[in-house]
Amino acid sequence: MGTLKTLVVGCGNMGTSHARAYHKLDGFELVGLVSRGAKSRERLSKELAGVPTFSDYAQALNATQPDVVSINTYPDTHFTYVNMALESNAHVFVEKPLALTVEEAQALVDLAHKMGRKMVVGYILRVHPTWAKFTEIAQTLGKPLVMRMNLNQQSSGEHWYTHKQLMQSMSPIVDCGVHYVDVMCSMTRSKPISVSAIGARLSDEVAADMYNYGQLQVRFEDGSVGWYEAGWGPMMSETAFFIKDVIGPKGCVSISDSDKGASDDIEGHSKTGSLKLHHSNLDANGHFTQKDEIINTADEPDHDGLCLLEQEYFLDAIINNRDLTHHLSDAVNSLKIVLAADESVKTGKTILF
Repeated sequence: MGTLKTLVVGCGNMGTSHARAYHKLDGFELVGLVSRGAKSRERLSKELAGVPTFSDYAQALNATQPDVVSINTYPDTHFTYVNMALESNAHVFVEKPLALTVEEAQALVDLAHKMGRKMVVGYILRVHPTWAKFTEIAQTLGKPLVMRMNLNQQSSGEHWYTHKQLMQSMSPIVDCGVHYVDVMCSMTRSKPISVSAIGARLSDEVAADMYNYGQLQVRFEDGSVGWYEAGWGPMMSETAFFIKDVIGPKGCVSISDSDKGASDDIEGHSKTGSLKLHHSNLDANGHFTQKDEIINTADEPDHDGLCLLEQEYFLDAIINNRDLTHHLSDAVNSLKIVLAADESVKTGKTILF
């Protein structure tokens, strides 16, 4: 099998990192960069040895006839763009979420299956060595688990602009929540049974029916519970904006947020500092029998490095015809949970599955 002709759609933060990964990996050959803004695609083309650029996706598909399409655009375009790519018989990498509704997401999964094409959704934490270790340790803490997670971003300037664009199609708990709910499902290996959520609109720059702060609570069949909180905007607090903490009968494990930088620092969202493991065993006098363990994670990959790991996973799936059934059903389920949270915010009701 020769190199896979690859078309990258969207040249923002994620698109840039993924394009660099395709450029670096022998299995892919970049044949086009698509974005509405000329500046971002021309900058990237120059960096990557003059890859042809396009402003129109349909035209680019037609002109390049790619084997692989990588979709890194705003979520409201995902369904249409993925559909077009699969219909043109290309394998697809798409940034999360797969679509804006569970029905659309499932339709894309079915189409990929029908066309016999591989589709990978960008759950970056799945390839992250520290998060994999975090999940693995969480599974040793017994049941039920209590999972506490948030990612609040104090944003201004172009970061706030991007957040406002994202909020035209989805709230922060939906956009970011899919990652963390996905992690919770991996940690418990159990089915979610209900979701409730609250939200608040903290800016007139956000549409009347949208909210830029939200918190969801999810209950699992095995008795485990989890919450996830996300807020975006210039008003957000930088106190306790990064909590990644799991508690079980046998103790707890946390990702420490040392050296995270400001909350709008994209590199910082996946940076982890170290893992702290605490054991709950007590001796006959009621004192702890083991000291807390600090697991160093300093040598972890940066954002580009994580995107490279994702594309290696994608390449392997194509070349070795890996079964992605679980990967795709997890992508649909995590979307189902965060969309139920969104419904809960709007109706004030707990959503049962």
